[in-house]
Amino acid sequence: MLTKAPGFTVIAVLTLAIGIGANTAIFSVVNAVLLKPLAMQEPSRVVYVQEQWRDIFPNLSVGNFVDLRSRSTSFVNLCASNNASFNLATEDAPERIPGEIATADYFTTFGVRPIAGRVFTSDEDKPGSARVVVISERLWRNRLHADSSIVGQALHLNGVSYTVLGVMPRTFDPLLENSDVWIPAAYTPQQLADHDDHYLSVAGRLKPGVTLAQAQSEASVIALRLQQQYSIDDKDRGFRLEPLTTALLGDQRSVMQMMLAAVAFVLLIACANIANLQLARSRTRQKEMAVRAALGASPRRIVRQLLAESVVLGLASGVVGVLMAFWGVSWIIANGPAGVPRLDLSHVDAATLAFACGVALLSSFLFGLAPALRSASTRLSDAFKEGIGTTSGSRDRVRSVLVVAEIALALMLMAGAGLLIRSALVVSHLNPGFDAANLVVGRVGLPDVTYADPRVARQTFERMIASSAALPGVDSAATVSRAPLAGGGSSNGLLAEGKALDVSNLIDARLQIVSPSYLSTVRVPLKAGRGFTEQDTRDNTLVTIVNETLARTMWPGENPIGKRFACCEAGPKGRMDPVWHQIVGVVGDVRAQGLDRQVQPEFYIPMAQMPPSAWDWIGRTMDLVVRTRGGAFPANDLRTTVASIAPGVPIYGLSTMQQKIAGTLAESHFDTFLLAIFAAIALLLSSVGIYGVLSYVVAQSTRDIGIRMALGATPALVMRDVIRYGLRLTAVGLALGLAGTLGGTRVLSSFLYGIRPTDPITLAAASLILAAVALTASYLPAQRATRVDPMVALRYE
Repeated sequence: MLTKAPGFTVIAVLTLAIGIGANTAIFSVVNAVLLKPLAMQEPSRVVYVQEQWRDIFPNLSVGNFVDLRSRSTSFVNLCASNNASFNLATEDAPERIPGEIATADYFTTFGVRPIAGRVFTSDEDKPGSARVVVISERLWRNRLHADSSIVGQALHLNGVSYTVLGVMPRTFDPLLENSDVWIPAAYTPQQLADHDDHYLSVAGRLKPGVTLAQAQSEASVIALRLQQQYSIDDKDRGFRLEPLTTALLGDQRSVMQMMLAAVAFVLLIACANIANLQLARSRTRQKEMAVRAALGASPRRIVRQLLAESVVLGLASGVVGVLMAFWGVSWIIANGPAGVPRLDLSHVDAATLAFACGVALLSSFLFGLAPALRSASTRLSDAFKEGIGTTSGSRDRVRSVLVVAEIALALMLMAGAGLLIRSALVVSHLNPGFDAANLVVGRVGLPDVTYADPRVARQTFERMIASSAALPGVDSAATVSRAPLAGGGSSNGLLAEGKALDVSNLIDARLQIVSPSYLSTVRVPLKAGRGFTEQDTRDNTLVTIVNETLARTMWPGENPIGKRFACCEAGPKGRMDPVWHQIVGVVGDVRAQGLDRQVQPEFYIPMAQMPPSAWDWIGRTMDLVVRTRGGAFPANDLRTTVASIAPGVPIYGLSTMQQKIAGTLAESHFDTFLLAIFAAIALLLSSVGIYGVLSYVVAQSTRDIGIRMALGATPALVMRDVIRYGLRLTAVGLALGLAGTLGGTRVLSSFLYGIRPTDPITLAAASLILAAVALTASYLPAQRATRVDPMVALRYE
């Protein structure tokens, strides 16, 4: 019967295909990001370990890791690693590659074997051992030409030769760091005794039969013992264990759930539309069904036949929807934000096809059941009564209810999209705390061996600053340990002078090591005191500059200039001998972690006064910041400058600060864009639903309208009645939608900045837009009703 109504079939297939395609595409992404197990042996038994201090969860110190590993009986393996990047010597020019410094049991913890060679052993993970490295398949293929004899060859990293031991498979990325090389940690005795520097990522594989709760309980007992043993460094510190999948992908779960809910709404609206079309079509088949029933066809048989037609329609829509999903997934991968883990693994696979098939069959049931039941209940006498023009207003209630549901769902989607759009607009107008225009940033890492002497490292960066500032079109240059919006960074506990030396009195603040010209180069406003000068060296008073948030936190209501705090290093007498830094300036707050992130306490110390050990903290790596006069992006000039001063050292991650700002907002903007698309589809489908219902009402009321007009009703009165009916449905839908929105949008709280989930402006705007579209959709059938010729209507059927 579908082939006898090609117009209906095409419209229904395309409408439902949009809903199925959107659901299938988003499911492909959710499947890749959240549902697929991590590429390792039994990932459910691998846990991620963090420390817990106050309300934050930092990484582990080397000392705490070693103590936990030696005292715990819950793990088969417990490994540690920290991110690092390396200068790789290539045939063309040196480049920076990501990597990790890991313990020997890193690979066995995750249960993945190399595709060539082997991994390093515990004997090779000791100070003084030969320099060895394990590389990724990606690096092997893309940079080393897939050399089959790579095992045993030399690889030059940071100016030092490492022997390649093995190649890990492309899928090996247990901590989602995109690492290309792994080298042994080889902790020194000093590192093993350090409980103060918390930078290790720790993962462990539970023993068979050991639950997460049991391992957590044991770790908590060990933490209490460490608090007693290391009362300064480990006071109030505990351990937190959680499944590795949750630790790595937990932030993505709420986003993916929001997108799945959005496309589910679109699918429901599409199903309601097709159900309305089916109900309208069932009227033209009432005589057919009544005759079938009169000839002995049972209601069950009629329902079965009509549901079979719906299944055929649903499967045809599923095929078209899957084709749409192929395109949608490709588009999402190409345009999606870089911060979404495993997004590149999204594709329409067997699981996705099974999901699409299930959605198609479910949709067939949803939109086909009501029309099938209605047709099966038709009696022969009723069919011929309706055939002489009698209206069936009571039976239109199902169609009206469906339209009301469409409007309610569409409003909820539009309100959600509107809230995210308004939040994005608020964030885009926030002041980052510095002047991002004409600011260029690139990162430079000096090799440990060549630049082991802190004085040599500092002088090298100072020469880069001077040479960069002298380039044509450059106004000024500076260095900073971590430029704003670059991610990462380190923090320190600060002790205000006059407070007891106790962990509870420490203020955690973000540390920035800068050259004297940094604050003026990025134009962070000076609120009080002075900036750094060339005279701020270790031969003079140790000085610091704090941001307004730190000043308010540490000395509320007081002038911080001249006050002191201890941090960053120990005095000649050891840990209990604090080294004081005097505050000489207060600067404005910088949104260093992102425009939509809360400003943290932050302090700056001059590069010439940084402790020698701080060069190890930052890996002898700093951001070179250059302010231009608005000309061309001086990328090549900066590369040449760095290469001339530090041969074999690349400057990497070159970009403008405005690009970095855009990058930090890319994920939220992309999510907002997708939700806005789904809301627009919902708006379109709901308007089509209103139009369809009113067109049906006008068509079925042709005789009644003709009688009314013959008795003197004006066209304006007829139009008003039809529009009033459409607006009545819209009003009910908006009321239900607002009720659902007030409860449903609360789940968006974590995605919003500066906007409440119940923002009245957004809800009112979404309601008005939907009402305006509904009015337009109601006007067209109403206008058609005014053109009814009374004489023709009275002869109708």
